[in-house]
Amino acid sequence: MYSLSVQTDRRDQFMAITHQVQRLVSEAGVKDGHVIIYVPHTTAGVTINENADPDVVTDMIAQLDQMVPWDQPFYRHAEGNTASHVKASMMGSSATVFIEGGQLVLGTWQGIFFCEFDGPRTRKVMVKVVSDE
Repeated sequence: MYSLSVQTDRRDQFMAITHQVQRLVSEAGVKDGHVIIYVPHTTAGVTINENADPDVVTDMIAQLDQMVPWDQPFYRHAEGNTASHVKASMMGSSATVFIEGGQLVLGTWQGIFFCEFDGPRTRKVMVKVVSDE
């Protein structure tokens, strides 16, 4: 199991981590298998989505903010970050990607993103590389 440290600088932020995950797969020497990316935080998540046009990430954050506004009169959580918890649950805390020939199996435009919803913070992403052998 590996751990990545991610430093965010905004409350809501998607950070591409595909290259870091691929580096760990290469270091592990796994040719065929899968990798599990897990975020052990309740106000952050992980997703796989478009990695070619940065406007997609901007649009996704804007849409999430519209669907789950930061401040609602019915929120009861004392820390005041209920929206962060909801968004993290919507994204999910893990993703699995196949490995073939030592490479992540992603679509042409896909990338792996760490999703921050309560930053800025230093966060941890756990990565488990599993061989088919």
